[in-house]
Amino acid sequence: MPPHSDSHSNFPSTAPAAAPALAAGRARKPAIRRRDLLLAAVLLPLVRRAQAQPRFDHAHAAWDALLKRHVRLIADGNASQVDYRGFQSDRAALGRYLETLSAVTPAQYAAWSKAQQYAFLANAYNAFTVEKVLTRYPDLKSIRDFGRVIGNPWRDEFFVLLGARRSLDWIEHETMRAPGAFDDPRVHVAVNCASIGCPMLGRDAFVAERLDAQLDDLLRRFMSDRSRNRYDPRTQAVALSQIFDWYRKDFEQCHRGFAGLHDLVAKYAGQLADDAGDRARLRGTTVTIRFIEYDWRLNDVPR
Repeated sequence: MPPHSDSHSNFPSTAPAAAPALAAGRARKPAIRRRDLLLAAVLLPLVRRAQAQPRFDHAHAAWDALLKRHVRLIADGNASQVDYRGFQSDRAALGRYLETLSAVTPAQYAAWSKAQQYAFLANAYNAFTVEKVLTRYPDLKSIRDFGRVIGNPWRDEFFVLLGARRSLDWIEHETMRAPGAFDDPRVHVAVNCASIGCPMLGRDAFVAERLDAQLDDLLRRFMSDRSRNRYDPRTQAVALSQIFDWYRKDFEQCHRGFAGLHDLVAKYAGQLADDAGDRARLRGTTVTIRFIEYDWRLNDVPR
């Protein structure tokens, strides 16, 4: 150990160094405070903006309640009719739900899960379609009465969604069917075009937690509806909805296990045919597929 005298000799050299260090610390404190103030000035408006945005109801409870009041199941639950007159009486409630959809920002949407996004888009398509019909109801027999070119109900940008004016085609074709977005051919039973030939409008709003089961259920019901999909044992041919002709490519991409329409026929053989031998034929051989002409009449409750 060095002698005490040597230790004392260090004091004059170390003591003065503490003063500059203390002074530097005092100088840093105002700089730190300024940085914190600047950070707060940037973050506070963002926090307030997030707090100001209403929390979106992913249960879609308002739409679910409207569907349960105004959609009636027919054909053993495999098809439905829409009570547009009843929707008219609930137009204000429908309008409030549509406003919640239109209020969603692109940033909010981007932060959601894929299932939440899909449910949002499918519910939006169906709810805005009902609203479109109501603008002319009861003075229309088909949604195509709006027009094929001018007034086309699918191309008309008649609502706001995700910060811009949108059309039904934008929801279905540009967003839900966009390659890499969801890659799910069941989109064709998710969206309803207000026509008898279309897959049924369900009585439940789509929700993320049950989305996969809901889509499977709707496709099974659609394939069970013999007015739109069936096997004819006399001709040994399958007659499918024209939807499968228009969008057959969606069922040829190996998404959800479908590499072609014959995979669809094989999977739903039990819904298309009654006889055990016919079902085995649909599952084991390639059969002729024909298409049933689409029925564009309004899917309204008969009066």
